Amino acid sequence: MFEARHSMDAPTTTSAGSDPGDGGGWFTPRTTAGPDPALPGRPEQDESRIPQPRTAGPAAEPRPQRSTRPNASPDALLVRRTMEEVGPVADKVTSYFYALLFVRHPELRQLFPAAMDTQRDRLLKALLTAAEHIDNQDVLVAYLKNLGRGHRKYGTQAEHYPAVGECLIAALTRYATTTWDARTEAAWVRTYTAISQIMIDAAAEDELKAPAWWLAEVVSHDLRTPDIAVVTVRPNQPYPFLAGQYTTLETPWWPRVWRHYSFAAAPRSDGLLSFHVKAVPAGWVSNALVHRARPGDVLRLGPPAGSMTVDHATDAGLLCLGGGTGIAPIKALVEDVAEHGERRPVEVFYGARTDHDLYDIDTMLRLQQTHPWLSVRPIVDHHLQLPYAVRDYGPWNEYDAYLSGPPGLIRSGVDALRDIGIPVDRIRHDSVEDLMAAAN
Repeated sequence: MFEARHSMDAPTTTSAGSDPGDGGGWFTPRTTAGPDPALPGRPEQDESRIPQPRTAGPAAEPRPQRSTRPNASPDALLVRRTMEEVGPVADKVTSYFYALLFVRHPELRQLFPAAMDTQRDRLLKALLTAAEHIDNQDVLVAYLKNLGRGHRKYGTQAEHYPAVGECLIAALTRYATTTWDARTEAAWVRTYTAISQIMIDAAAEDELKAPAWWLAEVVSHDLRTPDIAVVTVRPNQPYPFLAGQYTTLETPWWPRVWRHYSFAAAPRSDGLLSFHVKAVPAGWVSNALVHRARPGDVLRLGPPAGSMTVDHATDAGLLCLGGGTGIAPIKALVEDVAEHGERRPVEVFYGARTDHDLYDIDTMLRLQQTHPWLSVRPIVDHHLQLPYAVRDYGPWNEYDAYLSGPPGLIRSGVDALRDIGIPVDRIRHDSVEDLMAAAN
């Protein structure tokens, strides 16, 4: 159900090149019900307790926004209480959930990646983040709509959701032994039903205007360093996106294993898409893209997503911090400003641990020579303390800030930028935590 968003050479947030993360979705078809002899002691669940969602129609009206704390709704309090109890045994809850799902529906195992290590952790981590924001409708609804659209690439259908809900309730019933009662179960049923309906409606709306995935042929493969490649592909049909957004990629060598990568250029007239990919240890997709992919290979693309885009309705300057392959979406943002004919100042801080890691500095310096409103500053620091370098420049009170890179850079960047007076609503990034995507 929940998938992660990440980036460069560790489990990350915004940018192009990470790998640890985005296996198959966990919403899967339900075909038959009945006892599960391979799982003795499982409390039987009444399927009727999971309401059948609508399968089509306009998106449901969002519920009125509620504050997250201290005036949390009764359902939110009960859901959080359950998650607090099962948190210490999250691995057991998750393993039980998948075992239950695969025993009841063995034919569904083929829809998941061959290795379930990453996928198994996603369920409970995603539920923890969703529970944390259950009363923040603006954040929650936007996140769930994005998930509903994104999970079309797994073949998820509206009729798949009740089976997953039933198995989820069964797993929580088994392990939340202290807090689980009839009120708690009812709260979870209502919460899950609302969550699934938002995702179903978003997928149904998206189906009217976009395919579930795009095929994309590799047309060039530029190995910039021994472990970083710029991969350019040609989609088989128009692929609409905005500079600063990201997508998911699946390679032919690892079916059903998807990873997130940011677009490294603004939309082009020839329709080509470029990605910066860093091969990471044990990274299935990243290593395949860096060391195995060649022109002529065909990848699959999921839909575009992400909100780290330029607001062209304002003339505020752009303060951009890109760490490692996080420079990819920053480069796209610069191109986007140039294509709109704007002359507002754009300040780019390009961070890397070594000079060797400044693999795209020549491109950024050429852009600087072309556009007098652009300034590019490479920052080499083994500890990647990029956000703190901006304190020596500025002032930045008239700028919108954009952050792209590993999670540590995003977290420290937000703190550093707030410390120098940039309001949090003018700091833009697509982080795992803030978008409530599951940590990897």
